[in-house]
Amino acid sequence: MKIGIPKEIKNHEYRVGMTPESVAEAVHHGHSVLVETEAGLGISATDDDYRAAGADVVDSAEAIFERAEMIVKVKEPQAVERALLREGQILFTYLHLAPDPDQTRDLVDSGAVCIAYETVTDSAGGLPLLKPMSQVAGRMSIQAGAAALEKSHGGRGLLLGGVPGVAPAKVVIIGGGVVGFNAAQMAVGMHADVTILDRNPAALERLANHFEARAKVVFSMRRALLDHVLQADLVVGAVLIPGARAPKLVTRSMLDQMPTGAALVDVAIDQGGCFETSRATTHADPTYIEQGVVHYCVANMPGAVARTSTYALNNATLPFTLKIADLGWKTALSDDPHLRKGLNVCDGQVTCEAVAQALKYPFIPVEQVL
Repeated sequence: MKIGIPKEIKNHEYRVGMTPESVAEAVHHGHSVLVETEAGLGISATDDDYRAAGADVVDSAEAIFERAEMIVKVKEPQAVERALLREGQILFTYLHLAPDPDQTRDLVDSGAVCIAYETVTDSAGGLPLLKPMSQVAGRMSIQAGAAALEKSHGGRGLLLGGVPGVAPAKVVIIGGGVVGFNAAQMAVGMHADVTILDRNPAALERLANHFEARAKVVFSMRRALLDHVLQADLVVGAVLIPGARAPKLVTRSMLDQMPTGAALVDVAIDQGGCFETSRATTHADPTYIEQGVVHYCVANMPGAVARTSTYALNNATLPFTLKIADLGWKTALSDDPHLRKGLNVCDGQVTCEAVAQALKYPFIPVEQVL
């Protein structure tokens, strides 16, 4: 199969779909790989590195999309990229379609086979291709939140961990999954006053056993959420419903009651955000202030640490990339029920139920297109 790796063009996105080492594995499997020139510079991988791995380096994204049977990316295709997709072409990347009607419409119109990293599952019920970026984003959320609390960024002027004689900042993390756990690890390590809210008893037990007295673990009911958010200096939104829009848990009215200069970091912004006042920002302009509260809502947080993120992502995605290339998408999805969950759009039809419900499309089960 011909695999194409275009250069990512989203604002300040430095990751790349495949590392040179991943390309070498694909070539070893008998596939040809086309890489757009300078696609890997964000991870310090040169065109010569890709050539040494066996790739053919080409001059434009148009050539990649024209020649490749499968496009492997990191972020959702931008409008100019979606216009290059063709019927039957495989697209393997993050999509986050539920809050993005324009992208969904373009993918449906393209007739392409669109497999989303974020809805591929595993035998334990996890999301193995989302997990590495959730780990990165969870850890980065505390770095971003700590900076947002600085006075020069509009924050309260707090040091997250305080100093002897001065209390640490109160950090509230909504959601105890992969993002929340990693955010809590960082916040606890910086000696903040940490509270994690979740509704899953098993997750609460796991978190309580891990953090012991270093973090408070609270069952998330409306009253508990309100009480803790209103007292927080930093709130991290880490809620995920696979494939669906994130629920709006922190309302605009809550912001009026929060301390002026408090900070919100919305890691769920890719799925529409879990704060009512969230709107997507970029690494070029990551924060804004609304109702006296600093909002950090960068939709591709891991792109800022591109090398770490790309290698972590490739560790997870490469086996699936090779499976699709080795077997073809129909056989690969037929053989693997977890990869099958990744199919979001195919041949002009929406095959992810959460996306279909969110955007009012007819839902077509994957089995019908196979």
